[in-house]
Amino acid sequence: MSVYHQSIQVQSKMVPTFHDVTDQAKDALQSSGIKNGILVVYSQHTTCSIMIQEESHDENFYGTKSIMQDLLNIFEKIIPTCHSEGQYLHPGPAHIADATRRKELPSWSLNTDAHLRSIIMGRSESIPIIDGNLELGEFGRIYFTDFDQVRARERTVRFQIVGE
Repeated sequence: MSVYHQSIQVQSKMVPTFHDVTDQAKDALQSSGIKNGILVVYSQHTTCSIMIQEESHDENFYGTKSIMQDLLNIFEKIIPTCHSEGQYLHPGPAHIADATRRKELPSWSLNTDAHLRSIIMGRSESIPIIDGNLELGEFGRIYFTDFDQVRARERTVRFQIVGE
């Protein structure tokens, strides 16, 4: 049994950001030489998620694919975007003090909605590899999603492949 790891960087924006990382996952699989096993796509970031969804060819004026905007619209109803301190219990005074010690702006902690959305969506997906192919189905694509809206930053997407 072999194990292969690769990571890539993506850039988030000040809005929820969706990155189609399917081609990079396929490149990692190709580089691994593994023909049968499992590919795990993982986010180490607590405001980000990994999901499998079909390609939505239409997008809004901001470049967000329609199905992703539909997801955000639903989330806005059940987990409203954090606009000010006190909207959620988190962040509390101890968290703000810790963030300030780490040289973060207090406003960067107003991302509770992103943490909650990530909890619901999950931070990884496991995809079977059969005969050198990712089994995503006919329309499946792999998306790295950053729900954080308080600052743009570089994020890491990890691919771990186990098999033979």
